[in-house]
Amino acid sequence: MNDKPSPQSRTTTAESRFELLVSGINDYAIYMLNPEGIVTSWNAGARRFKGYTADEIIGEHFSRFYTPADRQSGRPAKALEIALTEGKFEAEGWRVRKDGTQFWTSVVIDPIYDTTGQHIGFAKITRDVTERRNAEEALRQSEQRFRMLVQGVTDYAIYMLSPAGEVTNWNLGAERIKGYVADEVIGTSFSRFHTPEDQAAELPAVALATAAREGRFEREAWRVRKDGSRFWAHVIIDAIYNDDGTLAGFAKITRDITEKKNAAEALEQANAALFQSQKMEAIGQLTGGIAHDFNNLLSVISNGLEVLPLKTGEPGDMKIVESMKRAVTRGATLTQQLLSFARQQPLRPEKHNLNTVINGFEAVLRRAGNSLIAFNMDLAADLQMTMVDIPRFETALLNLVVNARDAMPDGGRISIATSNVTLADQKVAGLAAGQYVRVSVSDTGSGMPPDVIARAFEPFFTTKEVGKGTGLGLSQVYGFMKQSQGGVYIESAVGQGSTISLYLPSLGDSGSNAIPPEDSSEKVLVVDDEPDVMETAAALFRSIGYDVFTANNGPAALEILQRTKDIAVLFSDVMMPSMTGIELAIRARELRPGMKILLASGYPLPALKAQHSGIDEFTFMNKPYKLAELARKLRLS
Repeated sequence: MNDKPSPQSRTTTAESRFELLVSGINDYAIYMLNPEGIVTSWNAGARRFKGYTADEIIGEHFSRFYTPADRQSGRPAKALEIALTEGKFEAEGWRVRKDGTQFWTSVVIDPIYDTTGQHIGFAKITRDVTERRNAEEALRQSEQRFRMLVQGVTDYAIYMLSPAGEVTNWNLGAERIKGYVADEVIGTSFSRFHTPEDQAAELPAVALATAAREGRFEREAWRVRKDGSRFWAHVIIDAIYNDDGTLAGFAKITRDITEKKNAAEALEQANAALFQSQKMEAIGQLTGGIAHDFNNLLSVISNGLEVLPLKTGEPGDMKIVESMKRAVTRGATLTQQLLSFARQQPLRPEKHNLNTVINGFEAVLRRAGNSLIAFNMDLAADLQMTMVDIPRFETALLNLVVNARDAMPDGGRISIATSNVTLADQKVAGLAAGQYVRVSVSDTGSGMPPDVIARAFEPFFTTKEVGKGTGLGLSQVYGFMKQSQGGVYIESAVGQGSTISLYLPSLGDSGSNAIPPEDSSEKVLVVDDEPDVMETAAALFRSIGYDVFTANNGPAALEILQRTKDIAVLFSDVMMPSMTGIELAIRARELRPGMKILLASGYPLPALKAQHSGIDEFTFMNKPYKLAELARKLRLS
């Protein structure tokens, strides 16, 4: 008896098992369609997804599972056509259950052929992926909201970098802060936002390396906008990693904190200025008290030295007394300097145009320099009037010129300039907002570091060698300016020279409109290389009503003539180094054809004519001259 099943029986059994397998699947809708799309089989998964039993759906067209819009557009027929022509159709879309609800499906349609190659229908597999789609949609919406959030932030530049530091996205804050639109920067290196100095030091690469190594990089530094301007930025770079731990790139957040930095610096400067003011006030009070008591002690010693010679006749004793008197005199001068710093010296301020004061004092200022130093003047034409004690102002100006000279042992240039300025409140420590007259003394010397500037006005503070200075020059200037309701400001850097500016309150009117009556007289320029002779001649001219300018050489005189247009008389010595008086007179006549020119010399006129041509063109006077002769020559010239 043969118990083996026949081949036909074995095939039937295999088909039955396969049919049972397909029918029992619940997670997939697996069913057959005939070539026209009519449902010919139905499994448990199809019944669960779509809600139809096999009796309800077999013999029905599969298009009933599509939405009305899809049926209207012919999508079911299109799906079968694609499956037949391309061998497969695969897509996702909405489908409709029996109860009318919709679900999102993943669909695969394959054409089926018999053993002879005849097309007999389609196999359709559908899976309900609504939950997956909902999760993806939720993620997409979350990402969209995050993108909208990041893009909407305008106070922070938020953007991504590739591992190599190339910009991969760009928000509105980045556009506002840095000035670039997205198309200009995406795909370029973020190093373009760094300063040239940082780029040269390879700091962009250091930042990324730090973030990659430590997970985060944070600092404050200058950054550069598209227009080249700089802003102070707070920067954070975070490393971003893939699920497998590889570096995906960097998240970079930048904030413009320039205003915050400026406010912090302004507060720091205000605190420093307050501390400096309080310190100088305290030093001033202490200095004033010490100087006052020291003056009393000097008075006792001085009075004793006046009496002592009456009690002794020894020559040796007299020499000692004279030495002691000189020491007392030096001590008295020192106490006067200290009292000046302490603002305890009485002032006699008068209304003046400082240009006139400086011009009259120019010869003294020039003599304070040396042959290696050039001397320039730049006086504002419309300088406003101010109240000032002239002798004390001249002393302060001379102190500044001497300091400038000492800062240039190998030569250089000293410049004195005047101008009208408008100051904001506390722009210069201690000065309220308003109009001021500024007098600046600049040099091209060694300059001062910040720690020296901070102590420059303290009594006895000096950077000069022992014996080269008392350290009281600038302290005198400081005390005088404070007592005059003004201020002092130092601008300096090592190797770049210094500029010290004096500020005095302006009276609001210019010297050209408000010069006192005595200043409206004729002006004379007196030139002589001998200081005593020059001062004597200047005194003679003042006695007959002239405003006097002085110079100790020809080039200095020409500079005064070029900047002072209303000088009526030139009175010059003939024999001077570098430029004779005759050469000066010829140049002056070219500048001012109508100006009176008098030349004076200790040599007789015939001797001068033998040595110098051109002297006949000018009025000549022999030294020594008298006031009457001077007045007569002025009338004749």
